[in-house]
Amino acid sequence: MTEIPAFTPILLGSDMNVYGMARSLHELTGQTVDVYAREQLAPTRYSKIVNVHLIDHFDTDPTFFTAMQQIAAAHADAPGKLLLIACGDTYAELIAKHKPELEADFVCPYVDYALLRQLNNKENFYRLCDEYHLPYPATKIVTRAMYASGVVITAPFEFPMALKPADSVEWLDIHFEGRKKAFTIHSQVELNTIIAKIYDNGYTSDLILQDFVPGDDSNMRVLNAYVDQHHHVKMMCLGHPLLEDPTPAAIGNYVAILPEYDQQLYDQMAAFLEAIQFTGFANFDMKYDVRDDTFKLFEINIRQGRSSFFVTLNGYNLASWPVLDYITATLADQPPVFANQDPAQHQLWLGVPKRVFKQYAKDNPAKQRALELLAAGRVGTTVFYDQDMSLRRWVLMTYMFHNYVGRYKQYFAENKG
Repeated sequence: MTEIPAFTPILLGSDMNVYGMARSLHELTGQTVDVYAREQLAPTRYSKIVNVHLIDHFDTDPTFFTAMQQIAAAHADAPGKLLLIACGDTYAELIAKHKPELEADFVCPYVDYALLRQLNNKENFYRLCDEYHLPYPATKIVTRAMYASGVVITAPFEFPMALKPADSVEWLDIHFEGRKKAFTIHSQVELNTIIAKIYDNGYTSDLILQDFVPGDDSNMRVLNAYVDQHHHVKMMCLGHPLLEDPTPAAIGNYVAILPEYDQQLYDQMAAFLEAIQFTGFANFDMKYDVRDDTFKLFEINIRQGRSSFFVTLNGYNLASWPVLDYITATLADQPPVFANQDPAQHQLWLGVPKRVFKQYAKDNPAKQRALELLAAGRVGTTVFYDQDMSLRRWVLMTYMFHNYVGRYKQYFAENKG
């Protein structure tokens, strides 16, 4: 890589996504990173590579913008440009919302707010999918008005079916017993009950009711991309999830990812990102549908994902892309990188203990490949980092991983059976 001029990264959040980006930055430059968040979460605790600053109500306006002005002032004498990277939906949306003002002090590799609102809302995203001929599951929109009218809400597809919020940011503030990131619905009674709970507990946006794409976790795919400031795709890295978190609040979070290569899929999604004039990190969730041999898109995240360290692990350092784009200004002249073409370089990413993966991931050729990588020692995690490992941190991370043993015993059969 070209010699990197001095710059100062600023990360927003304190979860595993933040730690993965901080670790990527540390591997790239050796820097300790300032992190700002509303609360302290375990993945960034007892770390030597992040300085966590907590700000009450930091994830809401007007606190966010006021705090960002104060952060800019506090770093007025910091070396080089201030590179701002969000590691959560709420922070990404707030950066896009205030991007015109923030750009006076920060480098903000994010789309404008109007485009973010099209992409962050699943209902709007599916309209874009129709426009650009991208497949997604058969969908019916459910509105609060439909629920309030007392009409029985049905769908033109069979049970089981999927139910999820259209607005993932609003959903973060909705809480009730049985709340999940997404629901798999098995009967009309269950559908009626869940919709009532959602709207009775304050959610106001639409719901997405979808045909359930058959298959287990290993039918999922996750695609990470970086698009430069000139709206050209510069990196795409495809992951093949083999296991997801079964915990209700974390359903859909990947905990085991095998790198994969698919040039046809890369070309399709690159064309879409460039056509809509995207900028920055994009993270797509999709599922292979054996019924018509297509990858059905579920959503796009306007940021890297919590498991996206698998990109860095496989040799494509996540932090390097915005650095090359905005700090060294050399990315524009480089050809795009379509990752994972050489299986000899593949590394398995895990977010759970090895024994949990071995026990709960479905037996198939992809799992067998993952077991081969495990046996060869070609495996890594986000949070266990040799250059950032004190006794306290090791104990906490080990405890965090061990908790998955109980979670899978409690929830796996319920959600996957």
